Amino acid sequence: MNFINEINDILWTYILIIMLLGCAVWFSIRTRFVQFRMLREMIILLSESAGKGKQGEKHVSSFQAFAITIASRVGTGNLAGVATAIAIGGPGAVFWMWVIALLGASSAFIESTLAQLYKIRGKDSFVGGPAYYMKKGLKQPWMGILFAVLISITFGFAFNSVQSNTICAAAEHAFGFNHTVLGGVLTALTLVIIFGGIRRIAHVSSIIVPVMALGYVGLALVIVLLNITHLPEVISLIISHAFGWEQALGGGVGMALMQGIKRGLFSNEAGMGSAPNAAATANVTHPVKQGLIQTLAVFTDTLLNCTCTAFIILFSGAPLDGSSNGVQLTQQALTNEIGASGSIFVAVALFFFAFSSILGNYYYGEANIRFITAKKWVLHTYRILVSGMVLFGSVATLDLVWSLADITMALMAVCNLIAIIFLGKYAIRLLSDYRAQKKAGIQSPVFRKETMPDIEKDLECW
Repeated sequence: MNFINEINDILWTYILIIMLLGCAVWFSIRTRFVQFRMLREMIILLSESAGKGKQGEKHVSSFQAFAITIASRVGTGNLAGVATAIAIGGPGAVFWMWVIALLGASSAFIESTLAQLYKIRGKDSFVGGPAYYMKKGLKQPWMGILFAVLISITFGFAFNSVQSNTICAAAEHAFGFNHTVLGGVLTALTLVIIFGGIRRIAHVSSIIVPVMALGYVGLALVIVLLNITHLPEVISLIISHAFGWEQALGGGVGMALMQGIKRGLFSNEAGMGSAPNAAATANVTHPVKQGLIQTLAVFTDTLLNCTCTAFIILFSGAPLDGSSNGVQLTQQALTNEIGASGSIFVAVALFFFAFSSILGNYYYGEANIRFITAKKWVLHTYRILVSGMVLFGSVATLDLVWSLADITMALMAVCNLIAIIFLGKYAIRLLSDYRAQKKAGIQSPVFRKETMPDIEKDLECW
């Protein structure tokens, strides 16, 4: 465990935080803060795409791709990750989660726009993501394979162990369920679904999860309104713990910074390279359209959902002394606010959030396993290993699970950030093209690969 923590500290302290913040600031400047100045355009594009999509159409709509990424983001990262950040890093961690979302949204724009640019045609929809733009854009197939391996491990193994661990912790707190027994049930369900009826269950989940997400946000907003007079006090607490002299002298600012960025990245995934896999599937007329919509997804996740959880915890007066951690801290906070039903609500909501994320995480992995090889036995082996990690996560300690997820997430993010540093110039050129068409009076800009002759031969779908 000490060895894992040492690797974790090196990756996060000396490599990833510098790269994440560096890319976020650089892309914000290079795009002239696209995440802020084009916010209205993002909302318009999302609202327009929500009503599109003909029955029987094989392509994924822009709104559906947005919904896929929101469904994968809303859940453990919002309910458990925020609580872990506050418990370890203090209230100041919330401030740094906001910062990484506000600045990191520019990285999300770049990676999703690139995923659209280099996507290819699949059997039922477009296919793409970092592995594809590394192979086609950077001309580095080995790097694409490396990323595919990392995302398959990160999402299929590490993140799924986090999901099952959190489900079991919440169920134990609310109902007293045994981790091993519930872990066995989750593993069996996962095996049955990924080897067979995934499409039917995924369809049901796509209906249930948004309802549960809206229910959670609605409940959080009610709690905020009931405690509205304490809002200035809570905001002051967050700011003071992020910058206060007392915290700085005690090392609290550094801990808040690290936890805020770690848990913020786990939740909003900006720059990590996961969301582009969904962004690439969308059928749009210009790559920038989906880049803008995926940028909005980062704001939706962190500035809305994560902030709701943070306010619930800080309003409740739940102890931040480490006696409660992860989702159990969120449950205790809700129990303080609305009674015993709060703990049950979180456990039920989290089951739907996290279990659907297990399936979604598996599909991120499967898509990249297929990028590496078409051999069926490799895919079947991967499915069995994914199910095994679900069982492992249900009985492992919370610290071990999060540490493993942090390491694999860091390696994957480093790989993706290197790629978008070199390829980001193409996304910026696309943004200029999009803006020029809008200024010329074109309501719905259309991209043609002839406008980028230097890479035209690499663009299959334009």
